[in-house]
Amino acid sequence: MILDVAVIFLAVLWVASVAMFMAHTKRLRIQATQQLEADSLRDQRIRELARRLENYQSGTVRMGEELHELRSIIALLPDKITALEQRDPSTLSFAQAARLVGMGASIDELTQSCGLTQAEAQLMTKVHGHNRGT
Repeated sequence: MILDVAVIFLAVLWVASVAMFMAHTKRLRIQATQQLEADSLRDQRIRELARRLENYQSGTVRMGEELHELRSIIALLPDKITALEQRDPSTLSFAQAARLVGMGASIDELTQSCGLTQAEAQLMTKVHGHNRGT
């Protein structure tokens, strides 16, 4: 009788151990699946960040190239400004008058704003007036 009780007790203990082992194995599988999903999301985020970093770097390189180009253009400006300052003021008046004629300025407006004589203003109107459709 004691032997039967011991065998039954060991059988119950074995069934309980197997049940606990199965439950533990299931939890491990669930954790492994969750870990794979988390790893997949992390890898996707890393790829996205790498792509964004690459875009940022290429944009920075382009910006650097454009800055270099702008430096070379700006380096010429002091000489151009000096040349403009030393230019004949009457040339500027005629250029300004041509622009004003293109915008529809009258002869009186040209004489007042550009300092042209009446004859010069009439000539500018005739020469550059075709832009107005006259």
